[in-house]
Amino acid sequence: MKWYPFSEVITDATSKFSKIKASEYQAQGKYKIIDQGKAPIAGYTDDTNLVNGQLLPILIFGDHTRALKYENDPIALGADGAKALWVNPDLAHTRYIYYYLRSIQLKEAGYSRHFKFLKQIEIPIPFENNAPDFNNQIRIVHLLGKVEGLIAVRKRNLKELDDLLKSLFLEFFGDPVRNEKGWEPTIIGQLIKVASGNGLVAKDMNTQGPHKVYGGNGVNGVHSEYMFDAPTLVIGRVGYYCGSVHITEPKSWVTDNALYVKKFLKRTDLVFLKHLLAAHDLNKIAGRAAQPLVSGSRIYPIPTIDVPFEKQQAFSAIVEKVEELRSRYQQSFIDLEALFNTLSQQAFKGTLDLSRVPLPGIEPEEEKAMPVELLHNPSAEGFAIHLPDTENLLETLENADARAALITQWLEAYRGQLGNTPFSIQHFMTAAQTRLVERQLDNDFELGTNEFEHIKTWVFEALAAGKLVQAFDDANNRIELKAVQV
Repeated sequence: MKWYPFSEVITDATSKFSKIKASEYQAQGKYKIIDQGKAPIAGYTDDTNLVNGQLLPILIFGDHTRALKYENDPIALGADGAKALWVNPDLAHTRYIYYYLRSIQLKEAGYSRHFKFLKQIEIPIPFENNAPDFNNQIRIVHLLGKVEGLIAVRKRNLKELDDLLKSLFLEFFGDPVRNEKGWEPTIIGQLIKVASGNGLVAKDMNTQGPHKVYGGNGVNGVHSEYMFDAPTLVIGRVGYYCGSVHITEPKSWVTDNALYVKKFLKRTDLVFLKHLLAAHDLNKIAGRAAQPLVSGSRIYPIPTIDVPFEKQQAFSAIVEKVEELRSRYQQSFIDLEALFNTLSQQAFKGTLDLSRVPLPGIEPEEEKAMPVELLHNPSAEGFAIHLPDTENLLETLENADARAALITQWLEAYRGQLGNTPFSIQHFMTAAQTRLVERQLDNDFELGTNEFEHIKTWVFEALAAGKLVQAFDDANNRIELKAVQV
């Protein structure tokens, strides 16, 4: 490795862009607008004069937010705070620098400027025979990109499982406000009583105690003491997370940023109650004040449904199985993030053995991948998939060829049911994994990278065979896959 000053590798090219104000962003357009916000795309524009298509690829750095984005398409630059950074192609690939900058822990300066700190860093460039080693840069990019892709898949898995649980509740009980299924009407105040949690100062919330501390946004820290022996339902009380609903672990503490269920007035399943309250979207009753607030007096009058306890338990049993799968996905997500961080640190210290990483036949800036819209399409999520039953499912899962044949069978069934609904790989994978959970309750088999690659191969073959076609969704400015209607 040879270390270079920031200024020798990266040039601040912000002045080469004509910035566009947030008030001028469009919901649709020919060119993307990239700004310093967390969203990958801030908006769109059709104004060619605002676009710089010469400096590609380009990195966008949020001077206030520290967000970093890589772009290989002509873009317009958002207003104040977005920095356009151009990488010297004689020294490094842009995506290599992108991954390195992501591995840097910049000093936190609130909403102050951070670019001054970024300019102080040095950048490691792999060298061989007294010249930049672009092959090893490509290997590093390829390796980190693969892990990053798996992380993105897991994020979508988790979101789709959350969406699945919402759909299951509506399928079982309907909308609790409209009560189209005709349950006995009641109000929340006839089911539960709530109270505010007990406050903790920050230092007490981060002791080495074994008990988790819950606030409005879930787990906030740990504590040496606890308030409740049994799991408790927690409702965000103030601020951004007011109205969010969580179930604590046993022996937990609840802060005064949240309410907790102090008393059940009717026999009620805790899991059912969580999804019932979530279906009511309690944030809507928080008011429009500078500090939104959810309180017992606001919750109690809400009309809701009184469901027999046996029905609640039946729903809870299914949720438990889905949550087991979600827990495995969550742990997989955590493990993959840890792996990404470890590989990043080793790669940029020069301690990673890259001899085992095959050199891709294409350079990072030119690498072709399936567009994310084809992997995941939100408009497909509400579409129910009916996968055919299979005999000897456990034996099938234990054989790679039989497993691939099963997935192909399920894909064909999915394609045949689509109609005008867009195809989504992640929607299909979630439905397939849910089927496995339903049919093999004692089996821990989980769809992984091999199955994902098999599905992608099937998609490309289906496109070549004319079974699927690509279409452009003008309303949402994205590519879609549609099944060819027979």
